[in-house]
Amino acid sequence: MPRNAVCVGGSLRVFSLRARSAADAVQVKNVSRFAQIGGLLACTALVLALSSGARAADPNKVLRVASPDIASLDPEQLIDSASGLVANAIFEGLYEWDYLARPAKLVPNTAAALPEITDGGLTWTIQIRPGIYFTDDPAFKGKPRELVAEDFVYSYKRWLDPNLGTGGDLLAADLIVDARAEVEAARKPGAHFNYDRPLRGLRALDRYTFQLRLNDVNYPYTEFLLTIGVWAMAREVVEAAGDDILNRPVGTGPYRLKEWKHGSRIVLEANPKYRTVRFPRSSDPKHAELVRSMEGKTLPQLGTIEISIIDEDLPALLEFDRGKFDYVELGSAVIERLLVNGKLARGYASRGIAHYAFSDASLRSVFFNFNDPVIGGLELPHIALRRAIALGFDVDTFIRTVYRGQALPANQLVPPEVTGHDPKAPMKSRYNPAAANALLDRSGYNKRDADGYRLAPDGRQLTLTFSIRRGTQMRDTEALWKKNMNALALRMQFHEAPAQDLLKEVEAGHFQIHFGGQGGTPSGFLILGELYSKASWLNLSRFRLPAYDQSLEQFIRASTSTEQIAAGRKMSELTEYYAPMIPLIHPLKNDFVHPWVMGFHPSPYVNNYWKYLDIDLAARP
Repeated sequence: MPRNAVCVGGSLRVFSLRARSAADAVQVKNVSRFAQIGGLLACTALVLALSSGARAADPNKVLRVASPDIASLDPEQLIDSASGLVANAIFEGLYEWDYLARPAKLVPNTAAALPEITDGGLTWTIQIRPGIYFTDDPAFKGKPRELVAEDFVYSYKRWLDPNLGTGGDLLAADLIVDARAEVEAARKPGAHFNYDRPLRGLRALDRYTFQLRLNDVNYPYTEFLLTIGVWAMAREVVEAAGDDILNRPVGTGPYRLKEWKHGSRIVLEANPKYRTVRFPRSSDPKHAELVRSMEGKTLPQLGTIEISIIDEDLPALLEFDRGKFDYVELGSAVIERLLVNGKLARGYASRGIAHYAFSDASLRSVFFNFNDPVIGGLELPHIALRRAIALGFDVDTFIRTVYRGQALPANQLVPPEVTGHDPKAPMKSRYNPAAANALLDRSGYNKRDADGYRLAPDGRQLTLTFSIRRGTQMRDTEALWKKNMNALALRMQFHEAPAQDLLKEVEAGHFQIHFGGQGGTPSGFLILGELYSKASWLNLSRFRLPAYDQSLEQFIRASTSTEQIAAGRKMSELTEYYAPMIPLIHPLKNDFVHPWVMGFHPSPYVNNYWKYLDIDLAARP
């Protein structure tokens, strides 16, 4: 038996659980029953699973990809999607979204089965699979370290800790029993979060049973926490690493960090302790060939992931053309080099390159800082200023020139194919510079300075500052905003910064206007939560409106799609009136994949997909 094969009590646990989805109204009442299996059979199965997992990855199979720069590999201090993608290969949550299923379906990851949901949705009891191990770290003193329920208790407390990147998420604090008082105590000057104090909402019932107890029902957010919100960490590693925890990731995922040259490259290697997984099944005919091609493979197959740090699309495309990257995700700036009338150019198609275009289930918006004295707040002149800016920006031209047609105009907050989207909402253009100018004139912005730009109602100079990351696409964005705001006689300047620096500034509230977005989950909750006063880590605008909060709470308690759509429609209407942000577009993703990459399937929901890929070495140049 290898050192990482352990049997618990001579038996394995088998669970049969059903969980309610975010959209239906069925309360799960059935309680799991444990089926005891003979000790020899259980131990044999566990040894085979662990040993075969160690043999699955092939060190000769190296996946080479490009990525923007990353800032952190601490799950609770991630501020960008690029960092999250890498961290998601190293760390794991209890569940993930099925790789192939549409609509999205929750499936176990480190959990043994779907959660047991009782008390009308207030209690979630989850069994953790025995035999899952963290990768080696000096903090473990040379001993194998198994993942246990207490690790999730600790990791959820880190999510709540106001002194970490999430800022003590008040939504989770209000949701989890006993959490709010602990978060508020830790927010006081000089205070620290008490990780040793028991919380009734976070409990390890035994070595492998984790339980969440909630103050209220919130299926979308609870499922977010169980999938990509909270990943398992070992307390002894965090405490030993101290401030270096951003650079010292130790998880249970399919890969571990081998090398990280900041601003240059990241190398991940297969976790030798990772369990064997199989490619997901699907009854959908469109997936039949994909599933057949991966039939019988023990995964993960990839021995190494090499990530080159490239912030611009053009260099990434040039390296992809040379076969140096196995696949590439490209934005709109260079998309016309590969597509002709929306189809893959003949030169690429003849090489067997595949093109995947799909919605990324997100919303990109312009956000206004509600704490800013010039543009924030609920005063009528400030509302008028924000609404005029919304009327004065040409979204159709933005999509055509900046995104090269690879986006949909946002006629509401929730994207298509996401819970809460209203398919009957009319698609109308907001762009009306004449109406915007008239609104400004009658709202106190009718005076001009010597250069012809509008003054504030009090006669002071009015300058709008747009914080934006550096890059080719953003320069095109600046040019369009400058042109559109000049048509309204509004002086606009731009604060450019590298992506990571800009994200930190926005998180700290040091901005006036910012372009960004949220999404990537099957529920519209995260996007709608961007204006929810209790979701501090989501609500970068610092928007506070009781009517909006009430509508969001109706959304999360809704038992039917009709109720969810109605609540989402109300929030879209409130957003249009008060204009704390301007919903602009739902982007389309474009992935280009060389023919030697196997198992590739684009998904807006699944980030940990490297474990499902394979490389055909014979087909690779």
